[in-house]
Amino acid sequence: MHNTSPLSALRQWLGENHLDGMIVPRADAWQSEYCAPYDEKLAWLTGFDGSAGLALVLKDRALLFVDGRYQVQARVQVNMDEVEIHHLHNEPLADWLAHNVAPGTRIGFEALLMTNAEYAQLSATPCELVPLKASPFDTLWTDRPAAPAGAIREMPVETSGESSADKRQRVAQILAEKGADYLAITLPDNIAWLLNVRGSDIPTSPVPLSFALLSRDGGVEWFVNDNKLHALPQAVRDAFTLAPQDAFIDRCKQLSQGKRVLVDADSAPVALRFAIEPQGEIVWHTDPITLMKANKNPTELAGYRECHHQDGAAWVNFLAWLSREVPQRAEAGNPLTELEVQAQQLAFRERQPGFIEQSFATISAAMSNAAMCHYHSSDASNKPLLQDHFYLNDSGGQYQNGTTDATRTLAWGKVDPQQRLHYTAVLKGFLSLITLQFPSGTQGHQLDAFARRPLWEMGLDYDHGTGHGVGHQLLIHENPHRIAKKVNPWPLVAGNIMTIEPGYYLADSHGIRIENQVEIVESRPGFCKFASLTLIPIDLSQVELSLLNDQEKQWLDEYHQQVREAISPLVDSDARPWLFEATAPIRVNR
Repeated sequence: MHNTSPLSALRQWLGENHLDGMIVPRADAWQSEYCAPYDEKLAWLTGFDGSAGLALVLKDRALLFVDGRYQVQARVQVNMDEVEIHHLHNEPLADWLAHNVAPGTRIGFEALLMTNAEYAQLSATPCELVPLKASPFDTLWTDRPAAPAGAIREMPVETSGESSADKRQRVAQILAEKGADYLAITLPDNIAWLLNVRGSDIPTSPVPLSFALLSRDGGVEWFVNDNKLHALPQAVRDAFTLAPQDAFIDRCKQLSQGKRVLVDADSAPVALRFAIEPQGEIVWHTDPITLMKANKNPTELAGYRECHHQDGAAWVNFLAWLSREVPQRAEAGNPLTELEVQAQQLAFRERQPGFIEQSFATISAAMSNAAMCHYHSSDASNKPLLQDHFYLNDSGGQYQNGTTDATRTLAWGKVDPQQRLHYTAVLKGFLSLITLQFPSGTQGHQLDAFARRPLWEMGLDYDHGTGHGVGHQLLIHENPHRIAKKVNPWPLVAGNIMTIEPGYYLADSHGIRIENQVEIVESRPGFCKFASLTLIPIDLSQVELSLLNDQEKQWLDEYHQQVREAISPLVDSDARPWLFEATAPIRVNR
């Protein structure tokens, strides 16, 4: 439980500044999914540390809005006597304000932490939005961590597959077509991709927190603090005009007179609009880098395929170790715990060539903890792994040549029969989507129901997306592609990298997810299919095999043969027998 002193302090500050409330998003100036500790304002204020959410703090009540992934977690982490939990999408903040506040209610916000799209929605409510000149957290958060200053390194063209100069010219051509003089780039992964650099400001997210302006001639002004540049070759630095990070907004004010600046409404902070509009003109358009980055080149694709061999070997060594240790430790009355297991898994990954760091914080979740989709184990929540209960592991790695993400749900005994049916339904949904052939250009929301149908037939569902893009040694959740219920207008084409990850979660009981990372490839003229990059056995011990059809069994057998042939030369000798047993054809010993 978090005490209420931060809320009380903020309310006092609001009163002193003649405000009725304040919006505190889980966001930084770059709309990062994973924030540096310096920017975890929502966690400091409420105790909730999930990757999506926002708080509305009023004089007499506080509301926390989180999506379906965090409904359980939020109720565990916040003081429910002080904070109300609402659904971020089913009951969004704009709707709540429209029905619950009086006209003229003064609500403060930080313009660097709110996108223009969010500002437009909230501006339609009765309240008066007041951009703050100074953040209250600068004074109230007395033990605030230091601002991030991670070193920036070069991403060589041998790994990226295209020079920064060529990328910049491609983007500049789009600016010319749009009649724009500049592109304001606020997404760190877009900057990293464009400049062929990688950063270390946020663990597991190898992007530099910075801003950039790209002119129509391909020149770049890079707003980055120089204490991050010591590891970057001088030749790379000399390719750009450098300025401090905090100079970005003032520079936009200065250059915008009579100029047309392309700005992404969905990701750029509304502070950018406030800076440009008085004298210049904004061209509202999705940052073209976002889609360019998602369409991988042959060098990037080769890197993904190679690093999944290393990651698959680490997984198999880990799973073979679990198959020995879980029963032995349980029978000895000293069962393995979530934290022990995730530490051992990291040790196996660290032995792999090219491994840099994890691609996100591992989800190591036993029994009821797995019902929290984005659970992270702690000393307080650390559960044992028991043979007759599910254990869910969602993890990945950042490698020199790519990024990995996979989930396996495991058991070493016999779980409850109803849970076996849930596991079988999730597997059938996974198979339904990963075996699908679809027209090139199909959008993600048009595929989502294929993965949900087996669960829907049982009257069940899951409250998260079915798949997401994955960056190339970049962010684990890469825009713009998603497979989810929500409409996603971006076409899926050969060269996109996605995940497929249906699941099912029952609060206070169990959670199940099966996830493979996939490459979209051409299957026949005008059509595409998914080719699995992930090379990890799928646990069939808890599957009701009689509910699988012949096509599903054939895919599993062929996939497991692929895993066995690709990974067996790379794994430890004591893991090889387990691998051969785990990838045996379904008709053998099942």
